[in-house]
Amino acid sequence: MTEPIRTCTLGELMIYQIALTIEDGILAFHGFGSPQVQLALHLAKRSHAPNLVLVAGATYAVNPSPLFLTPTSNDFAMSVGAECDLDIEELFDLAASGRMGRMFLSGLQIDRWVNMNVTRLGDAGHLKLKLPGGGGGCNLSADAEHITIWTAAHRAPPDQQGRRRFRLVERCDFVTSVGHRTTDGSPRRGKGPDCIVTDLGVFDFDETGHARLQAIYPDTSAALVAENTGFDFPVADDLAITPMPEPDMIELIRRLDPMQIHRRELSHDDQTREFEL
Repeated sequence: MTEPIRTCTLGELMIYQIALTIEDGILAFHGFGSPQVQLALHLAKRSHAPNLVLVAGATYAVNPSPLFLTPTSNDFAMSVGAECDLDIEELFDLAASGRMGRMFLSGLQIDRWVNMNVTRLGDAGHLKLKLPGGGGGCNLSADAEHITIWTAAHRAPPDQQGRRRFRLVERCDFVTSVGHRTTDGSPRRGKGPDCIVTDLGVFDFDETGHARLQAIYPDTSAALVAENTGFDFPVADDLAITPMPEPDMIELIRRLDPMQIHRRELSHDDQTREFEL
């Protein structure tokens, strides 16, 4: 007899929080890579968003129904059951014509306006680290109707000298994808990102487009989030603990990810975090 599910892990809770950002009846594209985002889209489509048009990254399959998550999104098994496939030109045309309802992006640096950097660390004259680049992320960050930002590396523990390398930074070394304002304060066009889901909490945005702490997890606090963030941020008046997923949602996530691929996005310590439902 199967034991009832009474707890969820941090990874499962983050998947649920990302899924909550996905509306029914829109077209959403998850891009390459993130197991958490892929699982969130399948969770949303099989729960509150049955009319979601899900376009898979890498394969561009439309509404696939894979039996399980593979270690890479560029695997034909992730296209099983698809209604059709797009090519990359069609996908970008959909976004440019305003028909992409939601996109998912992340970055090695994310600033207070949610500009993101996946291009380089350091300036042009003193390159510290070359990153893979944004692919089509720059275009899509400006064209998609809404954007969900996520990172599983918000926590920034100090090194032996007490220095922290923040993921949420005061200023990006390079802006690959645009947020609500440029680094010189100029506003963007379009609606842009509407939330950031991290391993420490969930942000929304105030009327100026500045990241605002909106919810925390049962084992985090606003003080802990501030300690691990490279800029000051406002806190919502109704700051709350994030809602927990139902046990059947956890069962679905575990059935879709029997190899626990999504755990690879989490630090070793974060893989042990669990919460009562």
